[in-house]
Amino acid sequence: MRKIRCPKCEQFIRFEDSRIEPGASIIIQCDNCGKKFSIRFKPKEEKKEDYTYGCIIVVENVFCHKQIIPLQLGENMFGRRCPGTVISSPIDTNDTSMDRMHCIVHVDMDKEGNIIHKVEDYDSLVGTFVMNEILQKKEKRVITDGEIITLGATTLILKTGAPD
Repeated sequence: MRKIRCPKCEQFIRFEDSRIEPGASIIIQCDNCGKKFSIRFKPKEEKKEDYTYGCIIVVENVFCHKQIIPLQLGENMFGRRCPGTVISSPIDTNDTSMDRMHCIVHVDMDKEGNIIHKVEDYDSLVGTFVMNEILQKKEKRVITDGEIITLGATTLILKTGAPD
């Protein structure tokens, strides 16, 4: 089973892909808006993600499926994926309690070369919680492996290495 976003209305469309050969094209019609579009299946390539700076795991909940988002050195802006909003780490969700630009995860190196992770709320409406404690305005809190960040009704978990 595979899902793809409709290019017109941005809704997910699910379809069975087990019998589709690499290189084949199919036409899909969106049940939501009626848009017809074609997709071509390329041979599966091993995509090597870079988890040098860790990753954020978005826990599956009623709004979305599990997602793994690699972190980059510097600022990683997290928020709800929305057309027209450009952020470095969008989360595919229908969770309207998460802002489009909700929080920033800072990834920095200290003098000894150790990686430091900090989280900061981006003036969101519902706030950013770390281990069930709300962050104050302008507060940057150091987070470590396994700590939980809550954005609205969505839970994120910091992994300092590759995901399990």
